[in-house]
Amino acid sequence: MEIKVVHQIMEWNEDHSDEIKAKLREKRVCLVNIMGSPGAGKTSVITSVIKAMSDKFKIGVIEGDIAGRIDAEHMKRLGVPVVQLNTDGACHIEAMSIENILPDFDLDELDVIFVENIGNLVCPAEFNIGESFRVALLSIPEGDDKVEKYPLMFQTTDALILNKYDMIEYFDFDAERVIRGAKEINPDIDVFKVSNKTGAGLSEFTAWLGGRIEESINA
Repeated sequence: MEIKVVHQIMEWNEDHSDEIKAKLREKRVCLVNIMGSPGAGKTSVITSVIKAMSDKFKIGVIEGDIAGRIDAEHMKRLGVPVVQLNTDGACHIEAMSIENILPDFDLDELDVIFVENIGNLVCPAEFNIGESFRVALLSIPEGDDKVEKYPLMFQTTDALILNKYDMIEYFDFDAERVIRGAKEINPDIDVFKVSNKTGAGLSEFTAWLGGRIEESINA
């Protein structure tokens, strides 16, 4: 029975995910699912992206947290429309929650919505939320064994950011091990070495991101 219940939940989630995709396709809006552990730097990366791309794209943000509104307040100061989604204990965002939030945005005035998912490497990977594509973050201090421990996160993402790369000299982190492992289970994954502190790698990532957004909204 337990397996059956999980299967039913996943099917229910997929129905809502498909509805979101259809709605956003009609409105020509791209939804980007940003995933990673707490402290991986999701908020910092989204902030850098907004600063780099707000002159080209009209951007909105959904901030997912178990509780609080710290990151949403930060995003609001950047001058973009933002909605805080608190899951009250749930370890991931579900498609139905995104579907309920979309009316809070003027979709005719947006090109892209970034969703900062709940911080962990397990549950968010299992639930589609109507996204156009996914970006996963792995920060250098987290260690280089995460692809082996949490393969689904890296198997289902379109891009992997090795974040806080300026710290690699201080940690025993084998970047090639991570890249090799990610590409073994996901040959199409694109990998970026990024430092929000120094700005290294951000231009390469935003160029890739801009191309994917254009591709999505013009499909």
